[in-house]
Amino acid sequence: MEKELFLENSYQTSCTTFIKEINENKVILDQTVFYPTGGGQPFDTGVIKQGDHEFEVIKVKREQGEIVHYVRDARNLTLGEVTAQINWDRRYRFMRYHTLLHVIAGHLYNKFGALATSNEIYEDNRARIDVQFEEGISETYFSSMEQEIQKIVEENHMISTRSLPRGEVEKIPGSVKTVINLLPKSIQTIRLVAINKLDEQACGGTHVKSTNEIGVFSFTKVKNKGKNTKRIEVILNN
Repeated sequence: MEKELFLENSYQTSCTTFIKEINENKVILDQTVFYPTGGGQPFDTGVIKQGDHEFEVIKVKREQGEIVHYVRDARNLTLGEVTAQINWDRRYRFMRYHTLLHVIAGHLYNKFGALATSNEIYEDNRARIDVQFEEGISETYFSSMEQEIQKIVEENHMISTRSLPRGEVEKIPGSVKTVINLLPKSIQTIRLVAINKLDEQACGGTHVKSTNEIGVFSFTKVKNKGKNTKRIEVILNN
């Protein structure tokens, strides 16, 4: 399995690596900065550079335990050393959205005991999170929720990561344990993403270093998605 550099440093935009395998337009590297689709976050795009040639990476996904880079045209690409480089503007936008969804989930868990059941970041600059509350919530609350979340963002909480054995993570109380129960038993080392004093969740996605990098955002819609479950849709304003 290739080394997943995006887990160590979400801000790393390129790396020198080696092509292990080429199968038509599918390329497997020995280490990569490209994030594959997963956890509601879309894949990175970018280029693989070899000599004087650049090969556009149009999709990245996990297949049979490997991260597969789909190249638009792999002709002239050969096994050997290359440089992998992501589209940074796209990645950074997803990092900001991903961290914002964690802030929303953490705040609603702390305030109401609510649990995030799913989330998705869309390529057209929007995202959503589905949250299940223990009991019904007054509709009037959601008109003030945006200001509450924006205040938390501006408090500039730091984001950190750590990896622990699954057994230790399962002993952590609260929403973390609920998320762990959804992961396959084969995953025995869990990466946790923590937002200082607010939230800690199992997550394999990319995040900003502090909440103020999220910037200004808006809730565009809050709608019902079943008993005591709300879908909150958001956009970044800058």
